[in-house]
Amino acid sequence: MLARERELLFAGSWQYAGHSGQLAEPGSYFTARVGDVPLVVVRDREGKVAAFVNVCRHRGAEVVSGEGRCTTLQCHYHAWTYGLDGSLRAAPRANGDLDQAQLGLRPAQVDNWGPFLFVNSDAEAPPLAETLGELPELVSAGGIDVDALVFHSRRPYSLAANWKVAVENYLECYHCAVAHPGFSDLVDVSPDAYRLEGHSTFASHHVRTRDGKGEGQFHMIWPSTKVNIFPGETNLSIGPLAPAEPGRTDGFLDYFFAADVDAAWLAGFIELDDQVGVEDRELVESVQRGMQSRAFEHGRLLLPSEELIADFQRWVAAGLG
Repeated sequence: MLARERELLFAGSWQYAGHSGQLAEPGSYFTARVGDVPLVVVRDREGKVAAFVNVCRHRGAEVVSGEGRCTTLQCHYHAWTYGLDGSLRAAPRANGDLDQAQLGLRPAQVDNWGPFLFVNSDAEAPPLAETLGELPELVSAGGIDVDALVFHSRRPYSLAANWKVAVENYLECYHCAVAHPGFSDLVDVSPDAYRLEGHSTFASHHVRTRDGKGEGQFHMIWPSTKVNIFPGETNLSIGPLAPAEPGRTDGFLDYFFAADVDAAWLAGFIELDDQVGVEDRELVESVQRGMQSRAFEHGRLLLPSEELIADFQRWVAAGLG
């Protein structure tokens, strides 16, 4: 099932991979993975950003790892060397026996929403704009100018739970009053105030603070990219969830703030965000253990509080055929 999900749900989808600051200079690159496909995103000497499948056309090794700067992309296995445009430039000992023009890195797609870079391993997939839909307008209407945000930090994490369990937890706040007391002190989590909104390619939460002075948004872009805007000073965090194993999910969040964010507010925000993360980890890992037990047959959804989970389950079922 994991292999099918990676192929049918992830390989042809748009996923957040990084931000423009990682490609500030010509020759800058970073690597990412969508489903089971490794990708490399690079800025060439002319300033163009491109993405390629990060697999050497010789024996299948990943060409580069991590991130950095380079003049060429050279495979660490046999030194096959590719230009920043993906073309094969050198293959030691080939002696003219190879048609190098046919052995460049396979192209992938990269596109941006402001500073946010999304990748798609399918070079023929529809453009990013079709997946984002009206999301950029919703974020802008909430007072966020994404082009004015400043990158702050990246926080990776791993959960001992299936990726779908993690996504479903994100898609409801039915649990917030019980499991997130700090968050619930700030945000009005009552059904009348906490608004869920379905869209064709993403799902949204629209929230307000208990004093009515602040608003926030939380979005899940299909299949598993989170976009978080907490009430308060200008902030946005974004990052994907990725199925690593049937019982493990890896992810990260990139945090962005206004250039003049108040230091005291920022410290309090990070503390609250970390606490919510700890609480959610306990929840999804508990669900994973319970679902694996012989006692569990299937769950039930309480509507409308879990209507976005119902939408997500329909997306998964449709994607898997």
